[in-house]
Amino acid sequence: MYTITLIPGDGIGPEISEAMIKVLDATGVKIKWEVENAGEEVYLKEGIPLPDRVLNSIKSNRIAIKGPITTPVGTGFRSVNVALRQELDLYACVRPCKSFKGAKTKYENIDLVIVRENTEDLYAGIEFKKGEKETEELIGFIESKSGKRIRKDSGISIKPISVFGTERIVRFAFEYARKNGRKKVTAVHKANIMKHTDGLFLEVSREVAQRYPDIEFEDKIVDNMCMQLVQKPELYDVLVLPNLYGDIVSDLAAGLIGGLGLAPGANIGDEYAVFEPTHGSAPKYKGLNKVNPFAIILSAVMMLRHLGEFDAANKVEKAVAEIIEEGRYVTYDMKSSDDPNPPVGTQEVAEALVAKIRSF
Repeated sequence: MYTITLIPGDGIGPEISEAMIKVLDATGVKIKWEVENAGEEVYLKEGIPLPDRVLNSIKSNRIAIKGPITTPVGTGFRSVNVALRQELDLYACVRPCKSFKGAKTKYENIDLVIVRENTEDLYAGIEFKKGEKETEELIGFIESKSGKRIRKDSGISIKPISVFGTERIVRFAFEYARKNGRKKVTAVHKANIMKHTDGLFLEVSREVAQRYPDIEFEDKIVDNMCMQLVQKPELYDVLVLPNLYGDIVSDLAAGLIGGLGLAPGANIGDEYAVFEPTHGSAPKYKGLNKVNPFAIILSAVMMLRHLGEFDAANKVEKAVAEIIEEGRYVTYDMKSSDDPNPPVGTQEVAEALVAKIRSF
């Protein structure tokens, strides 16, 4: 019996979480769900989006899965997702992007893994608001030390990249490649412009790569990497990136396989792991039983493998692949315009997956 923290999330989160639970129940793996809420609704009730009880539950169980959580744009509370990663030191964000036959996409046979550093870079949350005294002091300090002029009406974000943070995420990427039979790791950066941050990331990446002579290594500038993925994605395998680039490139890679609705994710540290779909909370679809649950279900597949439940994980992934290829029991976003069969709802997808799993 596994005890796993479940954070249902906001918007569509609770209903796709319900679908995921149905599917995992069908595998026969015994799970006790410890439900803890976080996000927008909790913030409105309690004045804090991530209560200590949520963190304590994850620390106790060491593993969690969560639905999407709304992050206000520009104002309001900071991202719960970022806070979880920082508080639990979940330094590795792993986002596989794998093709499924029948998905709506122009590409075939995509099989990429994005490994994103999760705790540093511009997502470290070190920001200074326009017009505040501390910001003016910081601008003055930077000007005195660098000779660079910064407009007084600027907001400032700090981009820390360390040897420690880079070494462990690149090592994670190579270890992942070894364990999963991957052949190549590509470090992605902008070291041609940011010499002392991305330059450090590249330097440390090259040093770590020397310890893994069995794995091919290369590096790419991030803008070129985006073009390469669109033109020649088959040339790439595992990509390791600083935080911001990893967020952007993982969405690009998800686009190659049919969108965020098919993109699972995991946030992994040395002690804890939190699994989650890559997409957002889509509040306009809340309660409509309309959205695609595959991303959270595939995130649960990653979680099962993390637990060592490989047979159950393989059954769920096989069921997902067959349902998508058959194309009958899928949601509106996965239907082609000439399909005579109407789309089904979130829970109907789950029920179709349950039937598949029980037939294996």
